[in-house]
Amino acid sequence: MSTVQAEKQEVRAVAKWVRISPRKARLVVDHIRGRTVPEARTVLAFTTRAAAREIEKVLRSAVANAEANHGLVGDNLVVSSAHVDDGLIIKRWKPRARGRVARIKKRTCHITIKVSPVNGVVPPAKAAPPAPPVEEAEEVQQPAPAPAPEAEAKPKPTPKPRARKTEPKAEEPKTPRKRATRKKKEEES
Repeated sequence: MSTVQAEKQEVRAVAKWVRISPRKARLVVDHIRGRTVPEARTVLAFTTRAAAREIEKVLRSAVANAEANHGLVGDNLVVSSAHVDDGLIIKRWKPRARGRVARIKKRTCHITIKVSPVNGVVPPAKAAPPAPPVEEAEEVQQPAPAPAPEAEAKPKPTPKPRARKTEPKAEEPKTPRKRATRKKKEEES
């Protein structure tokens, strides 16, 4: 006696070389694992961590793959697995005191999200409703489309008249401040 088990259909999306530390991204991924897609989107929308934006993009991609390639409904999916793997570590350095060097490790990660139907059951793809039959009728002349209204010419604002430059007033020659103070001191004494 043989039993036929239905294959569990999973659709995945992967983002590689994401410039976030894998440890920080795992904290966010742990919140959405096992949740339905609408719940996971809500959790990611209200998560304050920077990794949530990148993970939300991967989740959107996985749902789009399921809808476009497999005919599944996005709201009927569950995040069946989500994990973050280490990526390449970009090594940089920073000068420190007394000629020393401090290493800087810029970590990257690969984010993988798999979605599957709620109970593992793949619902049959809904067929589009049949189009109503097209009857050949007499050709009815449709009125020609009205020409697109031209953009109303807005009058350009008139520029404000510029003030004319006037000749500078003749001023008395200024005396240096030090001399003026010396004269006052001489007069006072």
